Amino acid sequence: MLGVALTAALWAGCRSVTLAPFTLPPVDLDRFMGDWYVIANIPTPFVKNAYNAVQNYQLNADGTIATTFTYNEGGFDGRKRTLTPRGYVREGTSNAEWGLQFGPILAEYLIAYVDPDYTETVIARSSRDFVWIMARTPAISDAAYDRLVGQIGKWGYDTEKLQRIPQHW
Repeated sequence: MLGVALTAALWAGCRSVTLAPFTLPPVDLDRFMGDWYVIANIPTPFVKNAYNAVQNYQLNADGTIATTFTYNEGGFDGRKRTLTPRGYVREGTSNAEWGLQFGPILAEYLIAYVDPDYTETVIARSSRDFVWIMARTPAISDAAYDRLVGQIGKWGYDTEKLQRIPQHW
């Protein structure tokens, strides 16, 4: 997730293509909190080669969101890395548009999709540079994966850049 912030800052002025905005779903923050396993992503330059990647969200009393992203670098036995940005829900977005604070940088974080049971989600960015498919379990069916990849493609992402994240628990 750190890569999202740094890359956003570096590439913010480089985008020349204007894409249609996402239609973001309303999000029940209480249901969204907890662990989400990263099933696939378009990786940032700063978080590559992740194994057992998990994003955890906890709603703070002040309305901010404590986020903890953990993964093993380079393999299941690789060095454990942890990033802890703070999330901020943007007013008037039905809880689907957040900013994630990485030091002085506030990165865009869009909950572009969450299924009715809050078991699958897609986190996106309006610039279509990075995306995350996440689930409450370390694996999803091939049909569910293909459906989510198809939706990501309809949003204008290059799905050839998607990489599955190895999960073994």
